[in-house]
Amino acid sequence: MPRPLWTGAISFGLVTIPIKVVSATEDHAIHFHQVHLEDMGRVRTRKICAIDDEVVPQEEIGKGYEVTKDQTVTVTDEELDRMPLPTAKAIEIVAFVDAGTIDPIRISDSYYLAIDGQVAAKPYTLLRKALERSDKVAVAKFAWHNRERLGVLRVRSGAIMLHAMRWPDEIRSPDSLAPAPVELDEDEIERAVQLTDTMALDDISGFRDEYRDALEDLIAAKAEGKALPEPAEAGTGESGKVVDLMAALNASVATARASRGENSDDGHATVHEIRPSKRTTTKKTTPAKKAPAKKTPAKRSTAAKKTSTAGRTTAKKRSAS
Repeated sequence: MPRPLWTGAISFGLVTIPIKVVSATEDHAIHFHQVHLEDMGRVRTRKICAIDDEVVPQEEIGKGYEVTKDQTVTVTDEELDRMPLPTAKAIEIVAFVDAGTIDPIRISDSYYLAIDGQVAAKPYTLLRKALERSDKVAVAKFAWHNRERLGVLRVRSGAIMLHAMRWPDEIRSPDSLAPAPVELDEDEIERAVQLTDTMALDDISGFRDEYRDALEDLIAAKAEGKALPEPAEAGTGESGKVVDLMAALNASVATARASRGENSDDGHATVHEIRPSKRTTTKKTTPAKKAPAKKTPAKRSTAAKKTSTAGRTTAKKRSAS
């Protein structure tokens, strides 16, 4: 089990569940050291006092709050531990709500809650089964890292998880970021919905951190003195380009279906650039001269046809006589 980050208890009505908090995630990112490029020596971060310009050891560093420019109040860890908070050493459940009412933007960190001693097994299981059967999550308050926080308890694979949440006033309003109203055709909306259906997945566990993979290859090549990997081709898209939205949706649906091995019913959909209309100039233009119309032979009238036929008949009679 990972090293516990915090120990305390879950307060569930009159039920107390001793628990340990362990991180639910691992950091697999590649971290770099700051080095002196001339001799590869590590560059350390040193804590210097701004008054005497001396390096301060860790045991002489404390917490201070600047009340005014000339007054700073220090607060010790012991004073923080003695604060009269019911959530100082407990995760206090205050409500149960539907999971769909929790906005994901409010979730910051995730942790597993493990039992602290066998005595906690029964009440822990009781809370877990209550959450599973009710299809709800528990909203809880707890004090951690020198502040009271809000959290959500839910069940994952038989374990109770704690999702630390931000307070409502910590979420910025997106009102100023929303675009101005635009008009959309119903066909465009339906096509966008069809794209979401085509790209739908039941499991996203197969995705990988391709940047980390490429970075590991780069580090391995440099460590072994090999040639560096070839750079990936840059995207061909140009920002600020106006495109035919429906054509882009059709092409996206066709691409998504092709990736799934499905046949597309759209043929070869392509994205067409919409060229902005040119502004009309104030220059006067001379009207183009009309080409003379071609004369077409007039159709012979019915009377003319009859006269011609009568003449031929008379000529035949004369020649016969």
